[in-house]
Amino acid sequence: MKRYSVPEPERLETQSQSAEIHKLKAELRRMTEERDILKKAAAYFAKESR
Repeated sequence: MKRYSVPEPERLETQSQSAEIHKLKAELRRMTEERDILKKAAAYFAKESR
């Protein structure tokens, strides 16, 4: 009932926003992992060059 009490255009917009937020959170998680890996690699190679 709660879901369909909202007019269809608003419901579709909300679903679209939810999908975009989900996509952006996944991308943020991936980019954070990549950043952490690069930080560790930089520290490793800095230690090796000494």
